[in-house]
Amino acid sequence: MAVRDYVMAKIAYISGVRASELCAVRLGDIHWELGQWGRFVVQGKGAGGSGKRERQAYLFAEGRELLWWYIEDVRGLFSDDARDPAAPLFPSERRPRAVADLNIALGMPVRPDAFRKALKTAGSLYLPGPVTCLFPHLLRHARATHLYESGMALWDVQKVLGHIWASTTVGYLSTVQADPELASLQSARRAVRRLSMEA
Repeated sequence: MAVRDYVMAKIAYISGVRASELCAVRLGDIHWELGQWGRFVVQGKGAGGSGKRERQAYLFAEGRELLWWYIEDVRGLFSDDARDPAAPLFPSERRPRAVADLNIALGMPVRPDAFRKALKTAGSLYLPGPVTCLFPHLLRHARATHLYESGMALWDVQKVLGHIWASTTVGYLSTVQADPELASLQSARRAVRRLSMEA
């Protein structure tokens, strides 16, 4: 379903989550009450092969609005029970092959390889620029770069991506066109504004 794939791609970009993390999200993992715009729980990749670790992914204002619309107007069109908190946020429209996999009440989530394929197809059809091959991890790198270039501190970008080490996050910023002098001036101006508001 094209709408589902679009929402998945946009949420992957906005939140900076990995394909495997996004595909595993269940309806009960969304917490509208957390933070300013809501968050969702993902099973993130642990550092150094330590296994999966749970973390909260951020929706921001744009993601909250988009995900709310998707759940209200689109999610119920799939054949499973969209009211069940254990149901996948992004269900597959495919039927399970084996009887042992049959779980119509909950449905099956979109698999990461299917999401990657949908992005690659969309990229080849609709991206005329220098980037024509679109894949989920590219969205993650782009989000890190855009957040940092817009003035978000490295430590906050690190938190959005769920990295334990800042050095990992720095590796995502190799294409950053940020101006360190301008960033320093903007940071100083923000500090002055905060101090004057407190006085």
